[in-house]
Amino acid sequence: MTEKVSLTELQLIIRDSLYMALPDVYWVIAEISELKENSAGHCYLELIEKHQDEKNVRARIKAIIWSNRYRFLKAYFENITGEILREGLKILVKAKVEYHEIYGLSLVISDIDPAFTVGEMAMKRQMVIKRLEEEGVFTMNKELPFPVIPQRIAVISSKSAAGYSDFVNHLTGNSFGYVFYTALIESSLQGSETEEGVIKALDKIALNSHLFDVVVIIRGGGSQSDLSWFDSYNIAYHVTQFPLPVITGIGHDKDISVTDMVANKSLKTPTAVADFLIDSVAEAENHIIEISNAIISTSAIIIEKNKNRIEASYIKLSPLTRIMLSTVRDKLSSEIIEIINIGKELIIRAGLIPANLESKLSSATKSLTTGKGQMLKSNAQRLGKSTNNCLVTNEVMLKGLENTLLLLNPEKVLQRGFSITSIKGKILKNTKHIRQDDIIDTQLYEGTFRSKVVENQVSENEDKSECN
Repeated sequence: MTEKVSLTELQLIIRDSLYMALPDVYWVIAEISELKENSAGHCYLELIEKHQDEKNVRARIKAIIWSNRYRFLKAYFENITGEILREGLKILVKAKVEYHEIYGLSLVISDIDPAFTVGEMAMKRQMVIKRLEEEGVFTMNKELPFPVIPQRIAVISSKSAAGYSDFVNHLTGNSFGYVFYTALIESSLQGSETEEGVIKALDKIALNSHLFDVVVIIRGGGSQSDLSWFDSYNIAYHVTQFPLPVITGIGHDKDISVTDMVANKSLKTPTAVADFLIDSVAEAENHIIEISNAIISTSAIIIEKNKNRIEASYIKLSPLTRIMLSTVRDKLSSEIIEIINIGKELIIRAGLIPANLESKLSSATKSLTTGKGQMLKSNAQRLGKSTNNCLVTNEVMLKGLENTLLLLNPEKVLQRGFSITSIKGKILKNTKHIRQDDIIDTQLYEGTFRSKVVENQVSENEDKSECN
């Protein structure tokens, strides 16, 4: 059975074993995945190594640069590479393996080789360029036709950036008085948020690409490390696939990024981009003026040539015209005489036609009048008979109606023994409206009398009608 030890004793055994197995200092190639500086000035890092797919991590370790060494290494590294120590950067460090019983395994860094980082960045940048060329997209945005008058501009920048305000002021305050329409799509153009921000801005503009002529990516200065973010494959690829020409103003005087390389136009500063746009519109205006002057000049030459041609034609055609007019005049005179003769003959013939028609019409009228007279006599006889018959019939009918009316005369009805009873001027047809003690009037054939109701007997028919 092995000897029992405490956790601290085991940690010390591990530390001593590591010191004995790894006593030397090693040059280690790794990528910075995390970097933090504490208030004491120490720099704490997490170093990783990735697989060839650049995604999955195959190794990870903590590292530290003590403050007294970090101040020197940081300034030295930034001065040589133009980059700050940051996440995502690949470095070559001189380090010793250290094991602490509480904090575990770590590397203590004593030196950094900036030449390695410069070479690594250059190699990575070259790999991005090669990949874009192999995919056949490197020059796609450059091949887009640049608009003749680029006035509608989508700007990718930070609203608070001095470069953006310089760009807008320079553009709107141009000496020509040209009008430009700008739309700012805000994005961070420095630090680790650059790639995601620029790609999102490009995607947003692409959805409304019909509203713009060009896209401008600008930033107001910044460090060399900020520029290196524009060596990103993803940003460069999005620029190559963009449907509008892209103009960049993100670099320094001596530097050019991969994004600059694939853009349609690459300029150094935001004001240089503004000057380029102003010059493009001025060039278009000058071209239009030149075309206008050329049209005016050519039109004047053509008018002068045609004027001379017309004058020459006039001289040639004038005698011919007089001859032709004389010939036509003679011909017209002959035709007029012929028309007059033909007209006279037609008038004589036309005079004979009415006489013939008058004779025929007279004969036909007499025949028609005779026939119509006989028809009228016959119709008059039939109408007289029909009228007499109708009158006799109607007289008989009227006599019968007169007898009926005489029979229905109220005086005749009363004369036959009937009477008319009323209450308050209303004739009674039944007893349902009569109440006891009501005063009723009765009219006979000769005279009337008034009576008082003592009793009202309702007949069965009245009861049934009330029920219904």
